[in-house]
Amino acid sequence: MSGAGPAAIKKSAGDYRAYRISPGDTNRLAIIFDPVGEGTTFIACVEIFDVGGRTPPNAHLRAHEMFFVLKGEGLAQAGDRTVPIKTGDSLLVPPGSTHVIENTGRGRLYTLTLMVPDEEFAALIRRGTPVELDDEDRAVLGR
Repeated sequence: MSGAGPAAIKKSAGDYRAYRISPGDTNRLAIIFDPVGEGTTFIACVEIFDVGGRTPPNAHLRAHEMFFVLKGEGLAQAGDRTVPIKTGDSLLVPPGSTHVIENTGRGRLYTLTLMVPDEEFAALIRRGTPVELDDEDRAVLGR
C-alpha cells in the first residue's frame, strides 16, 4: 500500500521508558507517546502507583487529563468530588480542576493516562530519574 503522509508509529512494551519525576515519589510513569519522542501534541503514558502511592495535588491550565484504570483500585479526587476507581473505569479531569489519584488497593494501580495538550508534562517526566520496569509492570504493559 502506498500512501500519502507520514507512517504510523508502532511501539511495544519493551520500547517504553519509565521515570520517577522526583525522588521519593510513589508513582512511576512509562511514556508511550509524547511531543519529545514522537512530536505529538499530547502525552500518553502508563502511570504505575505503588501500594499507598498518590499523585501530588495538581491542575492543568488548558489540558484535559484522562485516566483509564488498567489494573487495581483507588480514589480519584477532582475539585470537590472524590470517587472510587477500579479496573475498567475511566476519569476525565477538565482544565483547571485540582486533582489527586491515590492507590487504595492491595496491589499496584496502573492507569493509562492521556493529557491533551501536553503542557510540558512530557518534558517534566523526562527530566526525572529513569527507572526500570519489573516483571509485573511488563506483564501489565504487554497485555
